[in-house]
Amino acid sequence: MADNEEFERKRVPDRALLGTKSFVGMYAGEHCAGTEFMLGPLFVAWGANAFDLIVGLFLGNLLAVLTWRFLTAEIAVHQRLTLYYKLEKICGRQLVTLYNFFNGVLFCFLAGAMVTVSATAVGVPFGNAVQMPTFQDKYPTGAAFIIICIVLGILMTVVAVRGYAFLARMGHIAAPWMFLIFLACGLVVLGRMNTVDLFELIKTPAGQEGTKIPFWGVVAFAWFCNSAMHLGMSDLSMLRFAREGKQGWATAGGMFLGHYLAWICAALLLVYWVRERAADTATGVPPGIMAYDAVGWAGLICVVIAGWTTANPTIYRAGLAFQGMFPKLLSRTSATILAGSVSTVAGCFPAFAMKLLDFVGIYGTILAPVGAVIAVDYFLAKRFNLATDYAERFGIPINGAVLLPWGISVGVAMYLYNYVAGVQAFYLPLPTWILCGFLYIVFSKMLNRPTVPA
Repeated sequence: MADNEEFERKRVPDRALLGTKSFVGMYAGEHCAGTEFMLGPLFVAWGANAFDLIVGLFLGNLLAVLTWRFLTAEIAVHQRLTLYYKLEKICGRQLVTLYNFFNGVLFCFLAGAMVTVSATAVGVPFGNAVQMPTFQDKYPTGAAFIIICIVLGILMTVVAVRGYAFLARMGHIAAPWMFLIFLACGLVVLGRMNTVDLFELIKTPAGQEGTKIPFWGVVAFAWFCNSAMHLGMSDLSMLRFAREGKQGWATAGGMFLGHYLAWICAALLLVYWVRERAADTATGVPPGIMAYDAVGWAGLICVVIAGWTTANPTIYRAGLAFQGMFPKLLSRTSATILAGSVSTVAGCFPAFAMKLLDFVGIYGTILAPVGAVIAVDYFLAKRFNLATDYAERFGIPINGAVLLPWGISVGVAMYLYNYVAGVQAFYLPLPTWILCGFLYIVFSKMLNRPTVPA
């Protein structure tokens, strides 16, 4: 679709709807991603064992798919609006501008993590000329690494500018091959360690039991690492192109190929380096180096493309957020270029990739609660006698019944995360989402008119 056919501020017409294959390819490509090479090893570094990964990841990813199918997709195919335009109708122009800022910036940081991971692969052929980041690095590791990130960021932005249909085609082409490379990495290192007994290989280090990420932490992370997309309704912008709600099942391609098998295979890479090469779990090994050691150049190419296919739709989402802030000033193309530029700068800072377990929990906690407002507006407004699309119908710039619940729920969550021992960020999106939805009903009753004026 051309730039003027992305339907940023109107319903997607029937002529632009896409089939199931487009969504399977896009979700598989996006979630069989460069960050999978980071998250699998981070689980090992955090002390997860085989049972946690095999059972916990299965349960968490199943819950994520169900959330996409019966919540996000259900609303998307009936409304057929971007998240940002739908929020504008409910929250008011000024409030949604604030939300779009947070949404766009946080998605840029997430895309930046993909840039970082891909850069660890591009830097491998240059040997010691490029200093690779470790789990403990937060800042750029050198000029060469920065240059690689800039080049990758530009290429990713160029693709994102092409629009959703092009992104879906790219994901559809790349996903099957990337999954095979992930699988090959796991099988190769299992062969080197001469065992397929995952319960023997992936163990919680002595003394770490219960101190890092327990079983329910793995479940919560798998469910909520994409909470901004499903609970937070960001994927209204993607699934609005679906013909039917059942196309929400396409997300299973990303969850079980990427967030299940790919995470386990990536975890095995670090297990191998720890057992056979005495690597330190605290510092880890750059993804590009591990993939290259396992399957050679195919591994390097996979790391680059995996980061690329995830960053592309993430930059696209961020571009829509920025475009939603200034619809008359920014075209989707210029907004996407802005998002790509911010993502590229973020990619130069390894902190976003190396602290990914914490970061995805925090960004989900900030963004997901507003999705509860959309869910209440769609599913519960009639039951509680609330006016739908309140800000649009009554012509208000800020809907206080949204601002207060969002601020209160996120404030409570951030207090718990920062000051209560044992509360990890990836536990917080769901309770924050529920609290925001409940408070939206309460404050709507208190502050807003219940019916639409004649």
